[in-house]
Amino acid sequence: MGQVSVIIYVSIAILLLFLISHSPTSTKPSSHRHRRLKLRSNFTFSDHSKPTHIPFDPIVADIERKREDKEWEKSQYKMDEGGLKGEESQPEWEDFMDAEDYLNDEEKFNVTNRIVLLFPKIDVSPKDGFVSEEELTEWNLKQSERETLHRTKRDMEIHDKNHDGFVSYVEYDPPSWVRNADNDSFGYNMGWWKEEHFNASDGDGDGLLNLTEFNNFLHPADSGSPTLLQWLCNEEIRERDTDKDGKLNFKEFFHGLFDLVRNYEEESHNSSHESDDSMDAPARKVFAELDKDNDGYLSGTELLPIIGKLHPTEHYYAKQQADYVIQQADADKDGRLTLSEMIDSPYFRKISCAGS
Repeated sequence: MGQVSVIIYVSIAILLLFLISHSPTSTKPSSHRHRRLKLRSNFTFSDHSKPTHIPFDPIVADIERKREDKEWEKSQYKMDEGGLKGEESQPEWEDFMDAEDYLNDEEKFNVTNRIVLLFPKIDVSPKDGFVSEEELTEWNLKQSERETLHRTKRDMEIHDKNHDGFVSYVEYDPPSWVRNADNDSFGYNMGWWKEEHFNASDGDGDGLLNLTEFNNFLHPADSGSPTLLQWLCNEEIRERDTDKDGKLNFKEFFHGLFDLVRNYEEESHNSSHESDDSMDAPARKVFAELDKDNDGYLSGTELLPIIGKLHPTEHYYAKQQADYVIQQADADKDGRLTLSEMIDSPYFRKISCAGS
């Protein structure tokens, strides 16, 4: 078979498989508000002009990662001033994958067979012949965590200058737009990528970030670290505190954070249809619930109960995508999927036709 035709088949399969991973905005008008790359909490060193996806099939995800790594290695090679990065680190496509493993006898990507193979790996708790929302969410989450860690390892290669498996603050270089920001700019005033952020990620306090700590540094909302979550809350205070008194009054909360909380809780809400006056009472109710000491202000600690709404985690997006897949394929509307429903659904049939 020709190399070009193989790449075409696999590329089409990748494109169609990724349809599982996100719901069209036409069916959920407000879903764009919670795409990862729209959030401040998703700062990484990757291309933020493109939305992230949670891949459904690990094989397709692996192909896509290797393809992306190829481009990354090319960019790193071009950036190397002396051109000393070995060209051996840039293998050809044939070294990345054996495409025949993913094609059937007709040289087409057999997505139906992949679904058959993946189904029992998703149906695990309990193993009852049905895929529940919880099981599909957990599957999506595992794929997302794998994807995230892969990108973190690649980013760590850039910053670990002495190749000792750790990143120090001296080795670390923040993004150029932070380095070039002036004192009055938004980027300069943010604590992201600064020493406080670095130290909050340094779990063992040794002044170095290992892979886990560096991953938490890049994705603090998903870290589960009380120190990083508190740091996130403090950053919200710093970003929204217009009068610079170190806390948020109701006006600062209302105009800075309430929309994020409301949009998280009401995915189909359209804020443009309601005035500030109509939202005043609900906002004051939330503010009062958070203001535990009743002093009329919110501290960083008092924001902890809502930090997951201000910075949604990967679990949130994994559940969103699971809900959408079940919505599309659940023929008998019992809230779970059988193997037959996944294969027979027009939504999945579109995917299983890849390469035809």
